[in-house]
Amino acid sequence: MADPTFRQQRLGEALQLLRERAGMSQQQVADRLLYNVPKVSRIENGQLPDIHALRAMLDLYGVIGDEEQPYIEMWELAKEKGWWRAFGIDVQGYISLEHDASRVREFQLGFIPGQVQTVRTMRSVFAGTTIQRSKKWIENEIAIRQRRQQRLVGDNPLEYHAIIAESVVRNSDREQLLHLLDVGRLPNVTIQVLLESAGSQDGQFGSFALLDLPFAGDPKVLYIEHMAGSIHIEDPERVKTANLVFKHLSKLAMSHEESAAWIERLAAER
Repeated sequence: MADPTFRQQRLGEALQLLRERAGMSQQQVADRLLYNVPKVSRIENGQLPDIHALRAMLDLYGVIGDEEQPYIEMWELAKEKGWWRAFGIDVQGYISLEHDASRVREFQLGFIPGQVQTVRTMRSVFAGTTIQRSKKWIENEIAIRQRRQQRLVGDNPLEYHAIIAESVVRNSDREQLLHLLDVGRLPNVTIQVLLESAGSQDGQFGSFALLDLPFAGDPKVLYIEHMAGSIHIEDPERVKTANLVFKHLSKLAMSHEESAAWIERLAAER
């Protein structure tokens, strides 16, 4: 069984909070609904209940009438299958988080961020990996990345802010540089370049992304990729630390306008 999505986890947490507010234990809920305790626990940990089970739990917790609607909407969102399933992706990693996010802030020390890569850059990144990939795998990954980039446009565009190390931008081809300028003209996109002259700073420890999710409690997630995979962190204190680091890096970097002028000059030299 696949791990629960972020939406499913949020619904489970909301049901757990309702149970606790009602002053009930999992055993009491199981007894009243003729469930067993493991089932109640699984639902609170992100296993999606059917609509009848959801309504029964809401009724038991004293949520009735119009008060039900927000939880029904959470359930409807949680049962949606993400577009990435069509690409054979079952794991619930960064893509599902980004899909739900209202804002993404990303610091990149090694690559042009995927959201603003050209297809040529994508191919270069995939070709540079130690593990040899098939042509089919690479084309699938490119299609996924292009689909992700659609979040930057449309009726409800993603608010996106990238800080990119100078060396990464300098190593980019002219097409990629011009693409950064084009994407940077979108009103919801901010691109900054962090010059090497900025000196030592916390960004030297590695790339990371911060995602704001439009759910109850305004959750934020810190996402870090590493050689062996990736992790996402929801602990408020650790996310707060990363947020402070990003703000500091943003102050050290050239402004959006200065960065655009710098990239434009670099492109003109190619």
